[in-house]
Amino acid sequence: MDIVGKVALVTGAGSGIGRASAVRLAAENASVVVVDVNEHGADETVAQIEAAGGKAARTRADVTSIHDVKAMIEFAERTYGGLDILHNNAGIITGEPRYPDNEPEHWMRMLEINLTGVILGTQFAIHAMKKRGGGAIVNTASMAGIGYGFAPNPVYSASKGGVVLFTASMAPWKDEANIRINCVCPGVVDTPMARGGAQLSDTEEKAFYERFAALQIIAPEEIADVVVEFVKDDSLAGRAMMVRNGRPRELVRTSDLPRLF
Repeated sequence: MDIVGKVALVTGAGSGIGRASAVRLAAENASVVVVDVNEHGADETVAQIEAAGGKAARTRADVTSIHDVKAMIEFAERTYGGLDILHNNAGIITGEPRYPDNEPEHWMRMLEINLTGVILGTQFAIHAMKKRGGGAIVNTASMAGIGYGFAPNPVYSASKGGVVLFTASMAPWKDEANIRINCVCPGVVDTPMARGGAQLSDTEEKAFYERFAALQIIAPEEIADVVVEFVKDDSLAGRAMMVRNGRPRELVRTSDLPRLF
């Protein structure tokens, strides 16, 4: 897909990966809807885009709310005339104490944001994109969602693993409606969430972040590059891109995995 002149929406765009993605899509001459519950951060992202000569507008949405997700899609249609690109990026971690000692409300909220938010955003975006003859959706998963998971935070791993398999299951939409859905699986990225993890007191989880701090920490802009790559490459659907610390990017060959039918 040629990004020039398209309408893109990025959730969790007030900082980190979401901000980098929004800025990069605007640099590719898309009109960008910046979405975050952190309105101050979203305003800063919009200001950064506009200062570089790009076009952006901000709206607040809780990605777990059916009303809010529907409203953010409608905002894109009302403001820029439609929706062509969605980056489902909003995500959180539970924080301390570790599972199973943390309150169920904490990890349930994480599941809602990290997984339900992706499913909701995709559902409403598909309806909007069908009006435009197609589109591209990129979901932010994690290296914690593939391979051996992430023992220090198993519910986070479950939420991101759900995103990977949801994405793979949506591959047929490429042929059905010209809507391509892929996901990016980063390692440790230099974001406020990851920096917060390094301050944890829990020994195992803190050791994880400290171990990766000695490696090449991934810049958010590198994840934004993958988002743009997925949008532009019309051949990719249902795929996951691993972006590992200090190692080359690699597509997960979900087509090689066993299938039910």
